[in-house]
Amino acid sequence: MAFESLTEKLNQVFSRLRGKGNLTEADVHEAMREIRLALLEADVSYKVVKDFVKTVTDRAVGADVMESLTPGQMVVKIVNEELINLMGSEAAGLNFTKDGPTIVMLVGLQGAGKTTNGAKLAGMLKNKGHRPLLVACDVYRPAAIKQLEVVGEQLGVPVFQMGQDDPVKIATTAIEHARQHANDIVFLDTAGRLHVDETLMAELQNIKAAVNPHEILLVVDAMIGQDAVNAAVAFDEALDLTGVMLTKLDGDARGGAALSVKATTGKPIKFVGVGEKLDAIEVFYPDRMASRILGMGDVLSLIEKAQNSLDEKKALELEEKLRKNRFTLQDYYDQLVQVRNMGSMRDILGMMPGVSAAQIDEANIDERALDRLQAIILSMTPKERDDPSILNASRRKRIAAGAGVQVSDVNKLIQQYDTMNKLTRQMMGGKLPKGIRKLMQQFKGMPGMDDSETMQAIERMGTPGPKRQRKNKKRKKKR
Repeated sequence: MAFESLTEKLNQVFSRLRGKGNLTEADVHEAMREIRLALLEADVSYKVVKDFVKTVTDRAVGADVMESLTPGQMVVKIVNEELINLMGSEAAGLNFTKDGPTIVMLVGLQGAGKTTNGAKLAGMLKNKGHRPLLVACDVYRPAAIKQLEVVGEQLGVPVFQMGQDDPVKIATTAIEHARQHANDIVFLDTAGRLHVDETLMAELQNIKAAVNPHEILLVVDAMIGQDAVNAAVAFDEALDLTGVMLTKLDGDARGGAALSVKATTGKPIKFVGVGEKLDAIEVFYPDRMASRILGMGDVLSLIEKAQNSLDEKKALELEEKLRKNRFTLQDYYDQLVQVRNMGSMRDILGMMPGVSAAQIDEANIDERALDRLQAIILSMTPKERDDPSILNASRRKRIAAGAGVQVSDVNKLIQQYDTMNKLTRQMMGGKLPKGIRKLMQQFKGMPGMDDSETMQAIERMGTPGPKRQRKNKKRKKKR
């Protein structure tokens, strides 16, 4: 994941600062020197690093320590605020127009992921109720049109194409087509080049003049570091960009592009690609990214990811089953699928506050473990999933063979299921273990969790049912 190395180095600096009761000016300068080196290693622009370090130093040396914070925490707070300012202060979405379709022109170098990530963005907007149209204006790259049609079909987004015709004509005809078919947003997938050249820019300028787009988004690969900033500057000078979409932010990118683009061009990062799946795209939130960089986690994004991945209807059905002590292996499978849809366990843990990249590495997460559990459950008959108590030795051996695992793996799954069932019965009876109660209290303090339906459901699960309440009353009378 991007920023892992930077996060680790910054946390080392902050750890030393927090260990000091009082900070001297020399301590601050020494910390800033290390932060400067960490940012340069992350491939952040030298000028951006220089200005950033100067601003943080001036604030840290001259700041009055807040009563509730130690000096070290004050420096962390200042760094966090300046990182947010560096990346744009607040999220910047698309500028939609009320008259006719909103036209979004996607530009960028070849290989940046423009076609796929443009389609991802269209898919995300489709899920929010829009009617997007993808337009194939790349008539040079072999199979570019076919690629757009394939991803468009997978996302359920229509694709407009006119073969190897003039890109300007394709763009203008597509917009008229969008008006006739009530498409409210049009994505023009323009041709990329291996490098910035006059021919590329001239064609893009002609398309811009012909359709007058409301948004011109540069799609740039986060893994190319400073070259991403150079490309952004060149495209901005020629086209006057309205924003940037960073791709491959889930890879081993050093992250410098995310910290340099806004400061260098003045244009906001609006979206980021965070994986290969067609739903792996996010709105870019500077404050959340700053929290991730500083190792503070990203609880809000984690909650949003859960809300988008979890089926509300299934959640209500599961709650009812839990109340009736009818939690089956099929229900367990459904939960595994929904957790899998949230992304890799590494990414999910990376959003948890206080969980460092080093700790995740030490945990030695096996991403295929969930796949094996799913395979085991799918190798069972419906009757076996509904009543695991019938799983004798011969059945377990058959299931293991069907799933391609050892019998011990099947036994382990059954043990996990039994443990979960036991915990569920305790929760339904109001006998929550102290650890679970403590965890619930921690959830209550999280942003966005105070009055959520999720918390209410958890609390209801911890409340004794009518039967249990009557039994409890009888016990009290006997005493």
